[in-house]
Amino acid sequence: MRIIRGKYGRRRFDVPGNITARPTTDFARENIFNVLENIVDFEEDNPTALDLFAGTGAISFEFLSRGCSHVTSVEKASTQANFIRKVASELGASGEHTLVKGDVLRYIDSTMASYDIVFADPPYDMPGFAEVPEKILDSRLLHPGSVFIIEHSRKHDFSSLPHFYDHRTYGSVNFSIFIVPVESDEEKYS
Repeated sequence: MRIIRGKYGRRRFDVPGNITARPTTDFARENIFNVLENIVDFEEDNPTALDLFAGTGAISFEFLSRGCSHVTSVEKASTQANFIRKVASELGASGEHTLVKGDVLRYIDSTMASYDIVFADPPYDMPGFAEVPEKILDSRLLHPGSVFIIEHSRKHDFSSLPHFYDHRTYGSVNFSIFIVPVESDEEKYS
């Protein structure tokens, strides 16, 4: 696993051979972060981020490397969770990183936290995959101004969901991007 850019850029970590996750390719990760950098000012805003179905943690560490003030990774599998914990420790990022070892859907239902950026990469063959974006959009995870990205296969089209912003494809990897609008002063007082 390679961190592409930022303060940890070009750092590499050997992923254990028994990890069952399907990591986002470097090509897709680099491109989606280029898109995100045009939406979010990482350096000025120091956003908080949530990485659901974190796998190897590559997305989490890219968020930290690029300037997120705090990143929470949620991963159920022990092998992946242990790897994420190890990398956070080696980077000296434990203070800016929280690992939640547990079920993502339970986390969505139970947490009171909200984040500036939420990234979800559920297993493509997960039962109920198509319901995950709506579950996140209806949760407390997002607040006005939040950005939500879901990675998916080409068989899904989430463009009819509320707050849909853009769809990007990099090879066989698809991303749907949502932005929760910020209520303008006119809307507040009308």
